[in-house]
Amino acid sequence: MSNYKRIGLLGGSFNPAHRGHLNISLTALDSLDLDEVWWLVSPQNPLKPYQGMAPYETRFASAEARADDARIRVSHFERDHGTRYTAETVRALKKAWPEDNFVFLIGADNLIQFHKWRQWRQIFRLIPIAVFPRPSYSMRALKSRAAHRFVRQRVPEIYAKRLASKRAPAWMFLHMAPDASSATKIRARRRTVGARIV
Repeated sequence: MSNYKRIGLLGGSFNPAHRGHLNISLTALDSLDLDEVWWLVSPQNPLKPYQGMAPYETRFASAEARADDARIRVSHFERDHGTRYTAETVRALKKAWPEDNFVFLIGADNLIQFHKWRQWRQIFRLIPIAVFPRPSYSMRALKSRAAHRFVRQRVPEIYAKRLASKRAPAWMFLHMAPDASSATKIRARRRTVGARIV
């Protein structure tokens, strides 16, 4: 019997972690038949401004507090290995755990701007990708540059439980009730509440 694991990777700033991160992870665990989901907390997302970014330790603690399932692991991998870009991180993970099968988990909003990521085509060729709906983003995501470039590699949702084992490039759009949770909205609410208290 093989000891390999099927692991979902959810990267992000987690500024802060919220219900949407948890819902995507729980859906992925079930729909994709995963053993674990790893939350890769980014020391600094290259596409996001430093302004308004909470300290790494605060964001990591936020993720740990929200990861309310034993199958979800909050990881220091990017900080400890000095990887800044997703392609670097995926290569390092596959080198560290060559026997495991990884699948990359992203929201539809990320697929829209995926072509702005460093080595985005290589990411598609490195790891299977599961895309999850986000309110108002899903239709645009399926018409995005990345979706168009890899349209022939899109896997029907009926094969969701096989996605982690498929050879990349392979990607799938998973239909689930979209979660409106947003780190941006949470930060805005906190600023408003703080202003009222002052």
